[in-house]
Amino acid sequence: MSTANEPSTNHSSPATPVGLPGLTEAQTLGLQELLRVSPVADEIARRFQSAGHRLALVGGSVRDALLGRLGNDLDFTTDARPEQVLRLVRGWADAVWDVGIAFGTVGARKDTPTGSFLIEITTYRSESYDRTSRKPEVTYGDTIEQDLVRRDFTVNAMAVDLPGRGFVDPHHGLDDLEARVLRTPATPEESFSDDPLRMMRAARFAAQLDFTPAPEVVAAMTAMAERIRIVSAERVQSELNKLLLSEHPIKGLRLLVDTGLADHVLPELPALRLERDEHHRHKDVYEHSLTVLEQAVALETEGPDLTLRLAALLHDIGKPRTRRFESDGRVSFHHHEMVGAKMTRKRMRELKYSKELTEDVSRLVELHLRFHGYGGGEWTDSAVRRYVTDGGPLLERLHKLTRSDCTTRNRKKAAALSRTYDSLEERIVQLKEQEELDSIRPALDGNQIMELLGLKPGPQVGKAYKHLLELRLEHGPMDHESAVAALKEWWAAQD
Repeated sequence: MSTANEPSTNHSSPATPVGLPGLTEAQTLGLQELLRVSPVADEIARRFQSAGHRLALVGGSVRDALLGRLGNDLDFTTDARPEQVLRLVRGWADAVWDVGIAFGTVGARKDTPTGSFLIEITTYRSESYDRTSRKPEVTYGDTIEQDLVRRDFTVNAMAVDLPGRGFVDPHHGLDDLEARVLRTPATPEESFSDDPLRMMRAARFAAQLDFTPAPEVVAAMTAMAERIRIVSAERVQSELNKLLLSEHPIKGLRLLVDTGLADHVLPELPALRLERDEHHRHKDVYEHSLTVLEQAVALETEGPDLTLRLAALLHDIGKPRTRRFESDGRVSFHHHEMVGAKMTRKRMRELKYSKELTEDVSRLVELHLRFHGYGGGEWTDSAVRRYVTDGGPLLERLHKLTRSDCTTRNRKKAAALSRTYDSLEERIVQLKEQEELDSIRPALDGNQIMELLGLKPGPQVGKAYKHLLELRLEHGPMDHESAVAALKEWWAAQD
C-alpha cells in the first residue's frame, strides 16, 4: 500500500481487478464483502451490460465497504440515461421511483432472501450552481472518470466496475481513506463553487467518519463560507442533522464554527464564544455547550436522539442577549432560558424543522433550569408534581439534559448535584406509584364544571378548570365531594 503522498498502483483509469497488489488484505476483504452481501449487484449489472451499458458501484457504498460499515443502501453510476435506467429496472426491482429523475437518479428496492436493498442509480453527470440559484444545473457525462471528478471528496470518488469487479480510483481516494483525510477530486474552490453544500458535508464527514479535512479544504471552506447562503434551508438542515446524529458531532461543529460556516447556518453557536477577562470571570459558554452535548450523547440509551442533541447544543443560546455585569463583579444571565427558547424556535423555523420538533426542542431549552429553581433538593410533593407536569412527554429527555448541564470541574459540587437529581427521580417514582402523575388532571372535567355551576362553554369554565388543576398540583388527588366543594367555594368568591 502506498503512502498518502505517493501514487499507488491502482490509480490508473482502467479498472484494476480486486485483489491485485495495491489493495491491502483488509481492503480486498472489504470489497469482497461488499459484493458478497450485495448479490443484486452482479444481477443488475448483467442487465445493463446486455443492453450495452456500463454500471459501477460508487461513492459511499465503496467507501463504507472499505471501512467495514456497509449497509443495505447501494449507490450505482451508469452511462445509461435516466429513461433507459427506468426501462432496465422495471420488471426486475420490487419497487421503482423516479422522484430524483430530474437530477439523473432513479431509485429502486430489491427484496432478496437475505434482506431488502435500497438502490440509487445515477447517470454519469456533472452539476454546478448558478451564482443566484438554489438548484443545481445537471448535465450528463459519457465516462465514469467524468463522473468521479465531480464527486465531493476523493474517498467518495472510488468505484467498483461491474460485473467485471474492477476497482477504479483515479483520484487517490484509497490513500486518503487510509490517511483519514478529506480532499476534493478537483480543487476545493471548484468543488465548493459547483455545490456549496459540500462544505457542510466536509463537517458532516468529519463527524461521521472521524476524518480530518486537508488544509486546502479548510482554507477554501473559510474563504467561501458565505457561499452556503444560496443553498436551500432544507438541504442545510439535512446535513446538520446527519452531523448532529453522528458519532463525533463535536468535531463537525468545531469545523463549522472555525471556518465561519456556522455564522451563516447556525449563528447562535459561534455567538456563545463570549469574551472573558480577569474582572468578569464566567464559564466559556461555547465550550460548555459542546461539553453538554457530549455528555447528553453519553446518556442516550436507545440510539441517537436529535431532539435531545439539539436541545443540549442550543440550551444556552439566550446567554449573549441576557448577559449583565453586576456591581459585585459577577456575570448574570437572568431569564436566558426564556430568551433562548424564543431564539431556538426562530432558528429552527428558519432551518425548516417540523413544528413538532421545533416545539419540543424549544420547550426543553425553556425548562433546562427548572430543576435548579427548586433550591437545595428539598422537593415537596407539589414541586415534584409541577416538574412532572411541566416536563410532560419530554420528561425523560429533560432528565438527561439537566444531568448533562452539570459541567463543573468541582467534583464535590458535581456529586452533590447528581445526588440531588437522583433524589428527585426517586421522588417521581414514589409519587407515580401513589398518583397518576403521567396524566395529572382535576377530579372534575369541563362538562361536570358546567353542569355544577350552570355555565355554558366559555372563559369561566377554563378558569374553574385551571383552579382545580392548581389544587391538584398543590395537594394531590381529591375525591369527588372535595372537588365539588372546592369548586363551589371558588365560584362563590368570584365577582
